Amino acid sequence: MQINTCRVVRGGLVAGLIIIASAFTMVPVVGDEMNMALARFDLPPLSPAAMVYFTFVSISMGIVLVWLYAALIPRLKPGPKTALIVAFIVWFVGYLLPNVANVFYGFMPVKLTIIGIVWGLAELVIGSLVGSRFYKEKEAA
Repeated sequence: MQINTCRVVRGGLVAGLIIIASAFTMVPVVGDEMNMALARFDLPPLSPAAMVYFTFVSISMGIVLVWLYAALIPRLKPGPKTALIVAFIVWFVGYLLPNVANVFYGFMPVKLTIIGIVWGLAELVIGSLVGSRFYKEKEAA
């Protein structure tokens, strides 16, 4: 089976927008804690350029979610269970492991990291469930 690239991108953009929206809703929850964590290392608050970068990362993450969903369809069935498996895989590799590493390096406080990894799991689950709904295999010729 061939992956429908157009639908991967379409679903991935939707999933990425969900991740972006989630990030903006997280800001009031963590308050100024991120800026305080950065200040511990004499770093300024996140710049507009950083926000552009994180927007790119969020869109890329959404596309990866839907692409991985499409890639797993031949092995698993299409549907929410596969979308949840995909969300967990991406969360584990892209959120949990690097964020826990930042705690061990001493870069991030534990409380802020826990909020981030739990929030990240939620945004990836929602993004994967919604984004995968936009994916359909190409019609057989």
